[in-house]
Amino acid sequence: MGSALLSQWVEGPEAITVVDPAGSDVPDGVTLVADRGDIAGQRFDLVIAAVKPQLIDDILAGYTEHLAPGGYVLSIAAGYSAGRLSTLMGDAPVIRTMPNLPAAIGQGVSGICPGPHATGDHVAHAEAFMRRAGATITVDSEEKLDRVTAVAGSGPGYVFEIARAYAEAAMAQGFDEDEARDMVLGTIGGAIAMASEAGAPSLEELRNSVTSKGGTTAAGLNALNGDGGLSTRLHDTLQAAYDRAVELR
Repeated sequence: MGSALLSQWVEGPEAITVVDPAGSDVPDGVTLVADRGDIAGQRFDLVIAAVKPQLIDDILAGYTEHLAPGGYVLSIAAGYSAGRLSTLMGDAPVIRTMPNLPAAIGQGVSGICPGPHATGDHVAHAEAFMRRAGATITVDSEEKLDRVTAVAGSGPGYVFEIARAYAEAAMAQGFDEDEARDMVLGTIGGAIAMASEAGAPSLEELRNSVTSKGGTTAAGLNALNGDGGLSTRLHDTLQAAYDRAVELR
């Protein structure tokens, strides 16, 4: 996820330095170093925590000395609270963000949650920074951020699975894999684009607009969710993801 976001962040005016012992590829204009010792004496307005949560205790504490006065820490690590990270880094201001995979193409949805000591200026910068990767939603608690994780953070996985099952059903109707994929993704993409237009009707109204009484769409919708099973399954999906996010925190 850090690499995906970096591909969008690099479009801004900031000078970005990445510390990565593995030497991952970085976009042009980004400085890559292999060890924290390579930035000895340097301070940054923003330190981004983009490591696995289980590595934070061992790695991030050492970066306290690299945070410039007035700067803040932006964490994309799930399951590690802002309060805990702030304490680890000497009471530094911390903001947590939870992006999702489409951030890699600038179409993500990122939750933002101010943590200890974060100021309005820090939040404004974090929002602008994350908007380079798509839309943002700012929440006032990590509990709510866990709910953003359940809806948006994990959401692409649900959409890909629905699309996969949809394409599989299309193949059962006699289409080959490429035909099924093109039809399904085109249909989903077109419907989403239509619903996303400014002034678009509600999702319920859009559904009704393509559903003639006694027609093919009505028959399909009755099979899909006539008993409320789909609605129940999606509710259970989000609840399970949220419960797991709470466990990880």
